[in-house]
Amino acid sequence: MSPEGKTLLNIIILGLGFMVMFTAFGTCGNIEQTVIKSFNSTEFHGSGYTSMAIIYAVFSASNLIAPSVIAVIGPQLSLFFSGLVYSGYIAVFIHPYTSSFYTLSVLLGIAAAVLWTAQGNLLTINSKDSTIGRNSGIFWALMQFSLFFGNLYIFFAWRGKSHITNKDRQTVFISLTVISLVGSFLFFLIQRPDPEPAPTDASESLLPADISDSSSISYLISTERSIQLAVTKEMLLLSIPFAYSGKFSPSKENLCGCSMCFWPMTFQRFLLSLQSITAAVAFFYSNYLLLHWQLLIMVLVGFLGTITFFVVERGVISSRQDSDYDGI
Repeated sequence: MSPEGKTLLNIIILGLGFMVMFTAFGTCGNIEQTVIKSFNSTEFHGSGYTSMAIIYAVFSASNLIAPSVIAVIGPQLSLFFSGLVYSGYIAVFIHPYTSSFYTLSVLLGIAAAVLWTAQGNLLTINSKDSTIGRNSGIFWALMQFSLFFGNLYIFFAWRGKSHITNKDRQTVFISLTVISLVGSFLFFLIQRPDPEPAPTDASESLLPADISDSSSISYLISTERSIQLAVTKEMLLLSIPFAYSGKFSPSKENLCGCSMCFWPMTFQRFLLSLQSITAAVAFFYSNYLLLHWQLLIMVLVGFLGTITFFVVERGVISSRQDSDYDGI
């Protein structure tokens, strides 16, 4: 198989792995609060909203350590072990206990940070300037199918049922746990891409020359540069729509995943942390605010975020007359 064919196959496997795993996890997240309300037990007093708030709060903090984990065990094992934690979280609902439910919520927040950082790493090392757009599109297209298959599964599994019995719950969550495990093991099919010669001209790379080789720059220096970038006017404006994406969709990676693979890993962590914080806040206040107030917050922040996108784009175009979206 040619080197390009191998990297394309890796992207497809990566997308399929995430599609299968998030078919299970996304379905779990959609129905967990309904399941909890139907669960009659004096031993369980958990809340799905509180669990999600914990997950995204821990996710935000854990983005700082995720690259270190990947540097030690590699992106492939990082994906696999993170997937096991996702499966463990789903399996909690087979026989729910409050302590295990919230403990797995904390572990899942850590695993999510490692999972998505490893995903960005694999997407980057299996792409080059001419294929990154195609590969990003393939990955996200495959992953978004998880929304379709997960909801379709629940539709047929619980069709016509007004009450979820213990047997119904256990059957569904055993199935979801197995599906998630299958997705985790798919990551072992990813092959190491063939090394390519370094570009002779730094301008040929979308990454600046001084950060294109991760081994040539220290973690602290990379973090410092990311912080400096984060406080620029453009990024402060963009923080509003990034925060909005956390409130609007807990699947926070969907908004900027295709573009983040070019950026310093620490700056990627900054954006994911910002989205995670707002997602955690949104899940927290969903326990207390009525739905119409939640929707009002979403609409207002979404409108402000859309405006800031226009402001940033206008500023970039005016400062760089040679900007060309065809190169993206």
